[in-house]
Amino acid sequence: MAGLEPLYAWARAAISRPQDALICGVHWELVRHGYRCLGAGDQPGPDERKSELLPTGWEANKEVYALRYKSTDDARELLLKAIMVEDSMILNVMDRSSQKVADVTLAVADYINPEHLDDFHMVYKNTEELRTRIASGIIAPLGGPTEKAKKEPEAEKKDADLPRDYDPLRVPPRQPAGTRAPSWPSPLSPFAVGGEDLDPFGGRSGGMIVDPLRSGFPQPGIDPSSGIPGRLPPGAVPPGARFDPFGPLGAGRPGPDPDHLPPPGYDDMFM
Repeated sequence: MAGLEPLYAWARAAISRPQDALICGVHWELVRHGYRCLGAGDQPGPDERKSELLPTGWEANKEVYALRYKSTDDARELLLKAIMVEDSMILNVMDRSSQKVADVTLAVADYINPEHLDDFHMVYKNTEELRTRIASGIIAPLGGPTEKAKKEPEAEKKDADLPRDYDPLRVPPRQPAGTRAPSWPSPLSPFAVGGEDLDPFGGRSGGMIVDPLRSGFPQPGIDPSSGIPGRLPPGAVPPGARFDPFGPLGAGRPGPDPDHLPPPGYDDMFM
């Protein structure tokens, strides 16, 4: 319970009973959850200020402890009253703005060693359980300060700036989002001559990069496993196997004929 030690040392002169030490621990848990003490008693006093320390006279009433708290965001004001019933302390906390009430009963002997009130390192025990009881019995039912709630919308706002289908692992498209593909003129237009040179990958019809196996008009795919007339019998290539063509496939394949413009004297054996 970091921070409780200097508080306990500061309030040690007023701690004379085990319940005083327990109230000191409960007070610090409220401070940890974003509340500050305004003063003692039911009614506000003059020149009150929010403080992490216990107010003067917090232990003066031997029958009931009454402390007032306010959240750091000024949204909630709590009135804490603690009454001893035999060996147990009953904590009653009311949120004055919403009128919500929370109650917790703590057995003093479960959390305080009465014979070690002078030694902070030995006076408290089961501190994690005490923190859990305060958090679940008081903080959760009444609600804590809204500082965290103010920070969460900022994160949500940052997420809202991203596209709805944003995926940080997705490879971005080549064409930037929000842009349009260039509007190519129709190839039948007389002003479209040479337009294919502007699209080297053949996005229109043609291009400067020629693939001999894909030039001309689209052809249906070839299934080598069914055989290639004059070259491979059926079943020579297993279905689904990788097959690299070893020559032009099919007769009358569209595309340029390498012999349609032979050089002069191409049939000269000495050429």
